[in-house]
Amino acid sequence: MGHPGRRLSHAMNLSQILLGQGLLTAEQVGDAAVLQRSEGLRLDRAIVQLGFLTERQLLEVMAEQLHLPLVDVEDLTIAAEILRALPPKVVYRKRLVPIGRVDGVLQVATSDAFDLYAFDDLRLTTGLEIQPVLALRDGIEKIIKSHYGLGGDTLDEMVGADEAGPGRATVEGGEDLLEMAQEASVIKLVNEIIIEAVNERASDIHIEPYEHHMSIRYRIDGVLQEASVPPQMHRFSAAIISRIKILANLNIAERRIPQDGRIKFQVGGRQVDVRVSVIPMLFGEGVVMRLLDKSNVLFTLQQLGMDDTTYALFQGLIDRPHGIFLVTGPTGAGKTTTLYAALNAIVGPGLKVLTIEDPVEYNLQGVNQIPVNHQVGMTFEKGLRAILRHDPDVVMIGEIRDLETARAATQAAMTGHLVLSTLHTNDAASSAMRLVEMGLEPFLVSSTMIGAMAQRLVRRVCSKCRVEYVPDTANIPRDLLLEPGAKLVRGTGCPHCRNTGYRGRTGLYELMVMTELIAEKIMERAPIPRIVAVARESGLRLLREDGWIKVRAGMTTPDEVVLCTAV
Repeated sequence: MGHPGRRLSHAMNLSQILLGQGLLTAEQVGDAAVLQRSEGLRLDRAIVQLGFLTERQLLEVMAEQLHLPLVDVEDLTIAAEILRALPPKVVYRKRLVPIGRVDGVLQVATSDAFDLYAFDDLRLTTGLEIQPVLALRDGIEKIIKSHYGLGGDTLDEMVGADEAGPGRATVEGGEDLLEMAQEASVIKLVNEIIIEAVNERASDIHIEPYEHHMSIRYRIDGVLQEASVPPQMHRFSAAIISRIKILANLNIAERRIPQDGRIKFQVGGRQVDVRVSVIPMLFGEGVVMRLLDKSNVLFTLQQLGMDDTTYALFQGLIDRPHGIFLVTGPTGAGKTTTLYAALNAIVGPGLKVLTIEDPVEYNLQGVNQIPVNHQVGMTFEKGLRAILRHDPDVVMIGEIRDLETARAATQAAMTGHLVLSTLHTNDAASSAMRLVEMGLEPFLVSSTMIGAMAQRLVRRVCSKCRVEYVPDTANIPRDLLLEPGAKLVRGTGCPHCRNTGYRGRTGLYELMVMTELIAEKIMERAPIPRIVAVARESGLRLLREDGWIKVRAGMTTPDEVVLCTAV
């Protein structure tokens, strides 16, 4: 073990060491020194900021010079008693994390090789022998968030301030809450909650106050996951919710009725729109924030998980000059994302594309988008009739919900427009009969509908912890046909996937192209199983079958397919 008394002085000749090892040129050292002086940075951080070296490369140099180990802390499982070895205040303020104990010596990770004096203080504080180890800053931050709680350092400051002047966090008066919600520490905490959600690829943030604690959950890859929250978060729940309401331009004094608003954020150079819904609950107000990140929705059709055959059929349908094409599935199945991908595939200077949506979630370049506004009577049906006077080639309707909208859509298709929309049905074949059930004549449906596609989203197996295994045939669904000895893939769980075994999602697709035989069955009002049988004769591949193809390809697991295709 390197003696911690050995220090690498900061101006020490870090530049000389890097020059001597051929890692930097004299010109790069000069550029870093200029940035160091102009922005008040340390030389090592100026070097990383300019991109001359990565943080890992610098830490490798520091580890060699100080004879300290360099550890990937993200891959470690740390016991609870080890984490309790340091007071949380020390962890938050010094960004030091205890990671293990070997022969009575506590191993403590730091990303700052120039602040090893902090370890002298630890010896005095804990009375233990301390072994410093070096680790990447991101890894240390992840451990602090997952084990000590989201925003713990900010809450630590807030608790100290509240103890100096207690009482405001529990006051019911709007003025005190307004004042507290605008304090820097509350602003910082709310920002941390949202930034963490963006970094974790969450689609929603759920903030729920209970009698003795406050819950924060992130929906990641379609599944709610609990965020680690320090217990003192509960004391400031009213201020946190008031801060969110201020950002969303909502009335913070009104706590008896639901409210909706929007927030715009810049996170790492990306524009993120946040849709906010606040509802009164027993112990305060519950908040759900939907994160609308444009970079996470504007995919190409092939990026969505369509194979070549489905892609070719789908592309052929959206290239048609007229007709209705429906994307079906439950809420959260990715229907809107598919329609946006379709519009992006066909939009161009030769086409006039209009949409009517409730609400407009993302703005699409080259597409004219209209929001539904029920307060002034702007419904899907009225908007669609107005759109048709704007000489469109392609029309997208957010959802066909009623007979009036369905009639307007069929009239648009009959008068030479391509109409894209969504519907809530379990499979592709049911979509035609759903329109009939709404009140449309079967001949209108069969003559205007060109196809329908049911879809679901399944989680992808994590690329970092995926392992192959030979499944027990007794534990797999009967319709998953495997060769003897065939291997499947699953995730064992790692920090990269928050120990779920999954990271990211892909689509399952069931694309039904309208044929004369299918149209005849619709005209006869045939039962859905009969329509499915006829469609299968024309090449229809069911959702579940597409799922098994992706299981055999090692993209997802049988459990995921069963979960999303169960009727």
